[in-house]
Amino acid sequence: MSGVSRRLLLGGIAAGTLAHPAIIRAQSSSKPVKIGLLSDMGGPYRDVGGPGNRVATELAIQDFGGSVLGRPIEVLQGDDQNKPDVSTSLAREWIDAQGVDVLADGAASSSGLAIQQVCREKKKIYLITGPATSDMTGKQCSPYGIHWSYDTYALAHGTGNALTKAGGDTWFFITADYAFGYALERDTMNAVKAAGGKVLGNVRAPLGTADFSSYLVQAQASGAKVIGLANAGTDTQNCVKQASEFGLTRSGVKLATLLMQISDVNSLGQRVCEGLAYTDSFYWDMSDKTRTWSKRWSDKMGGMVPGLLHAGSYAAALHWLKAVQAVGSTDSDAVVAKMKETPVNDFYNTDVKIREDGRVMHQMYLWQVKPVSEAKSKYDFCKLLATIAPADAWRPLSEGGCPLVKA
Repeated sequence: MSGVSRRLLLGGIAAGTLAHPAIIRAQSSSKPVKIGLLSDMGGPYRDVGGPGNRVATELAIQDFGGSVLGRPIEVLQGDDQNKPDVSTSLAREWIDAQGVDVLADGAASSSGLAIQQVCREKKKIYLITGPATSDMTGKQCSPYGIHWSYDTYALAHGTGNALTKAGGDTWFFITADYAFGYALERDTMNAVKAAGGKVLGNVRAPLGTADFSSYLVQAQASGAKVIGLANAGTDTQNCVKQASEFGLTRSGVKLATLLMQISDVNSLGQRVCEGLAYTDSFYWDMSDKTRTWSKRWSDKMGGMVPGLLHAGSYAAALHWLKAVQAVGSTDSDAVVAKMKETPVNDFYNTDVKIREDGRVMHQMYLWQVKPVSEAKSKYDFCKLLATIAPADAWRPLSEGGCPLVKA
């Protein structure tokens, strides 16, 4: 299939010990367990996810032991092109014809929502690591969807609250014109208003826009103290770069990068991003464990450091494999129940709960890009402004509208 690659990973050693040699021979000769990654392989979200999500998944498989239930593990990755129709077609073909056991990634939120619908129909688990919309665990939640790393509610409330309370009480939004942008704009508007701020206007830009000049002119003309960028990937990079060229930040306007990642800082340069604040759940330099894992990932990715979607892809795959091993099968109902009842533990999560609606309750962090003069080494980009507890980071269970939530 075009756009799909396959690879058997370390098929030699089972993750658990079985009692009888005959059973070992029978199981080891059975079909592989398959993980399917639907990713952006050439668009605006390639660097924040893309090939790096496959590397992260492979590291999880390696750390798990290379096989599960005596079966080798195969990873498929396809380019969903950030299009719901392409995502739906690939998801159905992989489940029906390729025998994929679990789907992951999803890239754009519109694609992710389409994948979630297919997985709901087919009763397959979806490890949501790319899409950001909080609707994944809201009104469009699924008994088989588990949302990792971030969502628009946590991003909005982390950055939106902080900047509004710091004096940025009037906002104008430049928003990506699809599901993710709408959700991020909506959630940030709610956070700004709750903190006492006002929204003066918004404008929507198509995904993959190269020229943001007209949108930035409208934002500046509004007189807002903060321009909220409800976009991501290369869209965010182009917007920040052009805002810097226009001298917006030098005129006193603040840029709120509502979904910014370390790859964006690297692409734009630390000097251009200096002073920008953003919210996420992972930073490569948080601890000895995160530094060690990041070095392993970096060695396979040409020296770059990973971001929160890469870390989330690792955590999701590892937790799923642990649940498969624990229940003794890949049955989705049994595995998802085990995943939700078992705390998430890995190199950056400690006893993290998965909520009834599928929300993984990571800690969140507010970071600020430090001046170049303060950097001690390459990729020493950020300093920690605040740690946000899960209860404060994520939307209350009662407010999401997920039909899985009991009254």
